[in-house]
Amino acid sequence: MIWPLLTAFVFAGVHGAAAASAGPSGCVSFDINWNLLAFGFNGKDYNVGTQDTWTSSSALTEITTQGRPPFDSTNTTCFLSQFTNAIYVLNADSANPSSIFIYDATAKSWSTQSVVTGTFDPTNFATILDHDTNVFYAYSNGNIFSLDMALLKSANATAIPWQDVQSPDLSANPSATPTPGANTQGYQPVMALAQNHVHFLGVPGLPAGSAKIFVIHFSFMQPTPQSYGNFPTTHGKTASFFLDEGVQQEFAFIPDDGSATYVINVETNTTKTLTGPPQQDSLASYYASTSALVQLTSSGQVAFLAYDPKATTSGGTWSTISKLPTSTTSSSSAPGTSATSANPSGTSGAIPSSSVPKDTSGNSSNSTTKGNSAGVKMAGHSVVGAALAFVLTVVGVMTL
Repeated sequence: MIWPLLTAFVFAGVHGAAAASAGPSGCVSFDINWNLLAFGFNGKDYNVGTQDTWTSSSALTEITTQGRPPFDSTNTTCFLSQFTNAIYVLNADSANPSSIFIYDATAKSWSTQSVVTGTFDPTNFATILDHDTNVFYAYSNGNIFSLDMALLKSANATAIPWQDVQSPDLSANPSATPTPGANTQGYQPVMALAQNHVHFLGVPGLPAGSAKIFVIHFSFMQPTPQSYGNFPTTHGKTASFFLDEGVQQEFAFIPDDGSATYVINVETNTTKTLTGPPQQDSLASYYASTSALVQLTSSGQVAFLAYDPKATTSGGTWSTISKLPTSTTSSSSAPGTSATSANPSGTSGAIPSSSVPKDTSGNSSNSTTKGNSAGVKMAGHSVVGAALAFVLTVVGVMTL
């Protein structure tokens, strides 16, 4: 009787430690005037203004209104639909993980779009929103799916279906005949958008600096990897830099270790190496405008790296946006989901905790800030220790 009790308390302690390392439940995005919009920050939403005001003492503009999602999931991500000036928000409601919330940035109103998931798994995916077609392309359980948002800036009454597009061949050395599903086993997707192409990074076996490319307009996976210069073949996050007009031509790639920020240009097939983010956080999410890359950390802090595609060639300095309150972190995952995320402005989604990259000790490599890691471990140890003390006390009482 005592051992089941002991097991229950130990499990509770370990689960509590895992929950403490969950990512933020909020997200950030931009409107078409490049105002930074912050959603789910301590129950409120804000317009932070344009980049020239982010570090100033000017006041935030609160835009919280009815119809917004609860922002109670740890996988929330936002996507700007540039043609409609709408923000599509995914994974913002743990009770309805497949719903897509639409914020009309012009009317400043919310609506909720229902979807038909079919074989698409809303608890395990990464996705991009294509600029020209306004279609989501997602990778889930080894398959590519699409969801057509048309030109929605408010939800309609008809549920939109996730369509199964194909089982891609991600082979590093493909044969003449594509093999559906090849090299997808265990792959944790890293997806980036540029020139209406989906770039798959971190594919096992790919040479450094290479990506597999899915051509959206032809629904075609290029058999031969494309080389873009020099960046590691590893898991990380991405964000595509917008242009005032036209499709994105560059995207940022930040490896989970936060060692650098790589900016890949798909026109010149080159890569710039910029300064890594201020917090090396594998659960952080990233978003980009025309001139800035923004990091939202798992502890809810926001920082940005100014970027000029013509003038920035290396280095750069990150700055904290301290006027924003810290985005709260959801204390538990949505049913059927985990407390980890593989999202950001180029990609979004929920990845099982078993798939979070491990360090050499076997621990999940969420944040490399030693103080934070120690805090999580100590929290877990404290709970387990308290549980053991309680159980031993009960044992002592029972034996008296």
